[in-house]
Amino acid sequence: MPTETASNNAVRLTIPAKPEYITLLRLALTGLAALRPLPEETLGDLKLAVTEAASNSVRHAYDNGDGVVDVTYELDGDRLIVEVADNGHGFVPGGRDDRDDLDEGGLGIAIIQALADEFEVGSRPDGVGSRLRFVKLLRE
Repeated sequence: MPTETASNNAVRLTIPAKPEYITLLRLALTGLAALRPLPEETLGDLKLAVTEAASNSVRHAYDNGDGVVDVTYELDGDRLIVEVADNGHGFVPGGRDDRDDLDEGGLGIAIIQALADEFEVGSRPDGVGSRLRFVKLLRE
């Protein structure tokens, strides 16, 4: 069952690592647009980026799909910070698995990098799983 917590300017959702729950992440972005109005193009770009990030976790983090994906949205002045994390196998940018994903047509990381103003990918701070973080500057 998805959970949601909010603190200050952040909203955190934890969803099962299943494709059908990614829609909830997109809906949360739409809700945030009520707090900080965004141009339709920017909102569309953010929805695409979060879909790609969460899809990577859903597809690659867990062998049996029994894990969870944590997504945090943080409105910080003129920027939206999005972090997608899982406790799965982990991800080594530029490593063999990354090239294999591109060979399979998975261009999600490249799409996120193109849409974001800042981008980071690697392990969670505890060394377990993966963490993908991107920032979108919210210009008027």
